Amino acid sequence: MNFQQQILQAQTRRHFLKGSAMGLGSMALATMMKADGSAAGTEVVNPLAPKDSHFTAKAKRVIYLHMTGSPPHLDLWDYKPELVKHSGKDCPNEFLEGKRFAFTSGVPKLMGTPRKFKQRGDGGVWMSDAVPNLHEVADEMCVVRSMYTEQFNHAPAELLVYTGSPRSGRPSLGAWVTYGLGTENEDLPGFVVLISSGVQPNGGKNSFGSGFIPSVYQGVQCRSKGDPVLYSSDPAGMDRDMRRLSLDALRGLNELQAKELGHPETLTRIAQYELAYRMQVSVPEVMDITKEPKHIIESYGATPGGSSLANNCLLARRLVEAGVRYVQLFDWGWDFHGTGAGTGLTSGLTNKCATMDKPVAALIKDLKQRGLLEDTLIVWGGEFGRTPFREGRTAKSKVLGRDHFPDCFSMWMAGGGVKGGHAYGASDELGFKPAEKKTHIHDLQATILHLLGFDHEKLTYRFQGRDYRLTDVHGEVMHDIIA
Repeated sequence: MNFQQQILQAQTRRHFLKGSAMGLGSMALATMMKADGSAAGTEVVNPLAPKDSHFTAKAKRVIYLHMTGSPPHLDLWDYKPELVKHSGKDCPNEFLEGKRFAFTSGVPKLMGTPRKFKQRGDGGVWMSDAVPNLHEVADEMCVVRSMYTEQFNHAPAELLVYTGSPRSGRPSLGAWVTYGLGTENEDLPGFVVLISSGVQPNGGKNSFGSGFIPSVYQGVQCRSKGDPVLYSSDPAGMDRDMRRLSLDALRGLNELQAKELGHPETLTRIAQYELAYRMQVSVPEVMDITKEPKHIIESYGATPGGSSLANNCLLARRLVEAGVRYVQLFDWGWDFHGTGAGTGLTSGLTNKCATMDKPVAALIKDLKQRGLLEDTLIVWGGEFGRTPFREGRTAKSKVLGRDHFPDCFSMWMAGGGVKGGHAYGASDELGFKPAEKKTHIHDLQATILHLLGFDHEKLTYRFQGRDYRLTDVHGEVMHDIIA
């Protein structure tokens, strides 16, 4: 028996189907080529080309602001006068029995907020004194006060928010959006990631990865200081013309491989090389905030040449204005356990909110002034909430802090077809459980996709023999928040 016959006999049915002319790889290749489905004599279709959604969308693009570590919602958005009234008392056993907390055991003390709350805007949205600038845009915001999740540790909770699963390997929300819609500017990535406070998100790059869908849809991390994209500059001794010649040679080789093997990642490689070439000109241009008027830079509190959430909020507006479909901001430092003054609910929260409050309010105002807010969806939140009682390790400290809490928390949205000046859902009197319109993370994901014009049950990708979707087998659209 010759070597080729041995290989053929060892093949399983799955191996045969994968490598055959009718295999999944070949079919995927055909969908990304011209209408006749063949590579020969045709030009590769840009996988990031604009695509139609399932139905007319309210939003065309998304800016998602993730406060890594999870903000203390009871000290920002969800006022609980009964919790203040009972502050210092033992937490009732009914709220502890069968529950696990990250750093708290025994019977903790209930803790009302030390912040001052007041209703803001015509809609009367309750907001604390920690976010004075956001008071001015309260009527653009919809605060969801009945969120919940099953995860109480940072990384799996963040992965659940962005990939629909607490384990790595699934496509992220931004990847699903660009897979479904493409981008509006072929010279820029469809999905851009901006990170402030110097720390990567808890879920790592999985929080903005593409999982098992083609990697062209993953988030491209840009920096507001230094080269916007690492390794995008031409190396010493290579000019623009030489770069073009090199890419033409690589493209020819990749097209030969695509014709021979039919692997969709080969097409991704071609598209990414070409996008990187165009990005060398387009990205530095859009990332240069010195081109903004002085009053705009000051309104955000941005510092040209620096790295901050303020800079990233201004960059987010520039990116969506230039046609980027999905911009993800991660800001580290919102894990308010109270183990030190910086993570306490008084001066610590005041100082941290000062880095977020002004630029986020400026972002909303700036988008509205430019006519972009109505079809740009802003989402703000963390991966879970904070407990209505004191964090166990700091029970005797003068610094107030809260533990991780998955059972009930708050997030908010603005623009993009969302009803402003509105509170959706409610927690119970002490903030332990959703009392009205219980809202799971999958419901949030389904609603974001709905606002972008997608039926979340139909935006799927076939992998390992079944159709996957962001919301797995769950998710209900929050129709009441849609304007």
